Amino acid sequence: MFFIMGINQGRKKLNFDQLLVCGNCGRYGHLEVYLTYSCLSLFFIPVFKWGRTYFVRTSCCDKVIPIDNDLGRKIELGQISTLPETIIPDTFQQNNSLKHCRNCNFETTEDFQFCPKCGEKFM
Repeated sequence: MFFIMGINQGRKKLNFDQLLVCGNCGRYGHLEVYLTYSCLSLFFIPVFKWGRTYFVRTSCCDKVIPIDNDLGRKIELGQISTLPETIIPDTFQQNNSLKHCRNCNFETTEDFQFCPKCGEKFM
C-alpha cells in the first residue's frame, strides 16, 4: 500500500475589488486582496491549511501590502466591502513633488533640474 501526499503553497484571489487613486503612484487602480497559505494534501486533496497571510495588491503599480489577518478574514467572509485609502502608503505625494515646465507645459515628478522635453530650467 502507498500514500501520495505533499505540502505545497497556495494563493487565492478573494472576491474583493475596490477602485481608488493610488497613494504610491498617483494613478487610478484597483485594490485586490489575496490569501496565501501552506497546505497538506493527501491523494491530491487538500486536508489541512496553515500559515494564512493576507495581502492587498494594487493593479496600477503592483504594490503589495500585507494586511492584518483579522481584516483579511472579514474580507474573505464578505463582512467588509471597502478598505480605507490610507492602507496604501502615500509615498507619491510625500516623496515626489510635481514639476511643471513653464515653456512647454511638460509635467514630471522626477528630480530633474532641466525639462527633458525642451531643456528649460525648472523653477
